[in-house]
Amino acid sequence: MMKNSYKALFFITLISGTLITISSTSWFGAWMGLEINLLSFIPLMMSTNNLFSSEASLKYFLTQALASSILLFSVIFFFLLSNWSSFNLINYSNLLISSSLLLKSGAAPFHFWFPSVMEGLTWNNSMILMTWQKIAPLMLVSYCMNLYFFYMVIVLSVIMGSLGGLNQTSLRKLMAFSSINHLGWMIAGMLNSENLWMTYFLFYSFLSITIVFLFSNFKIFNINQMFSFFNSSSHVKFFLFIPLLSLGGLPPFLGFLPKWLIIESLINLNLQFILFLMVCFTLITLFFYLRICYSAFLLNHNENNWNFESFYFSKNFFSCLFLSFISITGLILINLIYWII
Repeated sequence: MMKNSYKALFFITLISGTLITISSTSWFGAWMGLEINLLSFIPLMMSTNNLFSSEASLKYFLTQALASSILLFSVIFFFLLSNWSSFNLINYSNLLISSSLLLKSGAAPFHFWFPSVMEGLTWNNSMILMTWQKIAPLMLVSYCMNLYFFYMVIVLSVIMGSLGGLNQTSLRKLMAFSSINHLGWMIAGMLNSENLWMTYFLFYSFLSITIVFLFSNFKIFNINQMFSFFNSSSHVKFFLFIPLLSLGGLPPFLGFLPKWLIIESLINLNLQFILFLMVCFTLITLFFYLRICYSAFLLNHNENNWNFESFYFSKNFFSCLFLSFISITGLILINLIYWII
């Protein structure tokens, strides 16, 4: 009971740190919110059931502390230079601020820590790291746009997120590289408007939560576990693993909608070459999404005599089905609502 109360307290502090950063009117206030967020997430990462949690929390702390120190130095440097009116030096300071925030969010080429930290976490903590922990850094990144630098970050994030997941068998590392790929799309949405990347982030968070909820309930951590999962009901596997294709942005599923909006915005900004690279390398992510749900889509295969029918009528099973149904039919429902309005 005491342990759960401490977790609830740290979780409330985690949320408070993010809200302080978002609502802050100064860089020092934003830095303070990021530090509160960091120090409240470290205890949540520690788990007695996971041997690698200590290593993951140490890597996360060192990386985030390095990024925070660079951010604080850059902000002080920025205020000192603002009195000298040195345009080039102010640009360098802005570049340092953007780099430290991208390091905090795990975007390429500052992504070196993200997959290894994800590998040492539980699914619930991985979900927090992939979704909530990106809100504050990305919100601050949208305040200091440097176009040519961001073009490089977008292309590298999409490339690293796609190619990095090809030789992985751990699902947590696959989701980490997938998150890096989606970060490239979110930053591309920032080039047009703030609402666009927020819309993409909401859809990405919903789909990630759906998939993590599925993996967490069935204790799936590696690809080879898929081939022994739900051997008695292929159509149920097919229905549950469709959200993976939705996360990859395959039409007509819900995940295609935010990618569609960003594709239109990049065409309007005449960034067709960057868009071409993003679409091509995102197709590679669809390959390892298909590899994850490969056994689910092979409907004609040998099945074991035992099954998990007792689980089919549990609350967690129907929750998975409900989230998958929204992911599959979401784009159709949105188009119907738009047509009615």
